[in-house]
Amino acid sequence: MSFGNQVQFKVYREQEKAVVPVSFEELEQAARKKLDASPYYYVAASAGGEETAKANREGFNRWKIVPRMLCDTSKRDLSIELFGKTIPYPILCAPVGVQTIVHEEGEIASARAATSMGVPFISSTASTHSLEKVAAAATEDSLKWFQLYWSSDREIAASMVQRAERTGYAAIVITLDTPMMAWREKDIENAYLPFLMGQGIGNYLEDPVFCSRLEKPPHEDIVAAITLWSQVFGNPRLTWEDLQFIRMQTSLPILLKGILHPEDAKLALKHGVDGIIVSNHGGRQVDGAISTIDALPEICDVVNDEIPVLLDSGIRRGADIVKALSLGAKAVLVGRPYIYGLALAGEAGVKQVLRNLIADLDLTMALSGKKSIQELDSSLLKRI
Repeated sequence: MSFGNQVQFKVYREQEKAVVPVSFEELEQAARKKLDASPYYYVAASAGGEETAKANREGFNRWKIVPRMLCDTSKRDLSIELFGKTIPYPILCAPVGVQTIVHEEGEIASARAATSMGVPFISSTASTHSLEKVAAAATEDSLKWFQLYWSSDREIAASMVQRAERTGYAAIVITLDTPMMAWREKDIENAYLPFLMGQGIGNYLEDPVFCSRLEKPPHEDIVAAITLWSQVFGNPRLTWEDLQFIRMQTSLPILLKGILHPEDAKLALKHGVDGIIVSNHGGRQVDGAISTIDALPEICDVVNDEIPVLLDSGIRRGADIVKALSLGAKAVLVGRPYIYGLALAGEAGVKQVLRNLIADLDLTMALSGKKSIQELDSSLLKRI
């Protein structure tokens, strides 16, 4: 049996035990049937008329793989180097908040699953479980990053970054595109914001600076804690000069998530950040924004390999990953697919989604005539 067939055979055997569909479309529909409308649409829906989410998929579809023949791909290597560490696959679990709305274990189950698959897990500020609890759920040597929603109370932001470094997180991801919540029609129709029910604020409830702003501990007056959260969550006053403040709080690499404009990539370099994540928040923030795959080439040109560029938003299958890496991304972030797996089967569901995605990437790369991630470049693609 060839190596490729071994990979496929293993996936077939694992799939027999799983309850998650293989295709993304069926996976999403299965989650829709299982979840109530409010939590489902909180995950699945995007801003406004959802044009950005559609653009992400259309952007990937405009790039076509042109496979090469008679290339020895019997042995393949999916690993990459990122900030001095070897990662077995060019895939990370994107930071997704409030995961307990789809499964009671939420981020705990996702972190365990990602760790078991060798996939780095990016823990969100908006987690229901605190960053310390999420870290404890993963193995000690697993690669974990912490995503920061920069609070309008800068001392709370500093405290969270410091907690992440003490707890063993290996990088800080600052999300830039969410200084405030966007116009999300489904959430408005459903009158649904889980934070107001105390979900997704676990990092605040266990933060010493946040708690010092309260007259009573959160467990004695959760309404006051939720009210304070609503007052300090976002920070629309931030400018590029503010990045120095976070740099002073940590020695960890700092990545900026939400970069779409090449001029912002230039400013990121100017201000000494360590990495860029090209992202439009899965279409959840600015309706009518550029797709991430269309933004990627210009940003990679600007960066010119000075720092790693990752891509988030719209990844659904192995072919998407091949296209993103061929256009210059060092790795990709995956969000909604693993959350649907979590909704359907908890930790096992997340593992199965990641396992399927890795196998799909492996086979697509091999059938395209490439035996390692390092061999992927724009010569493999044609834009139509």
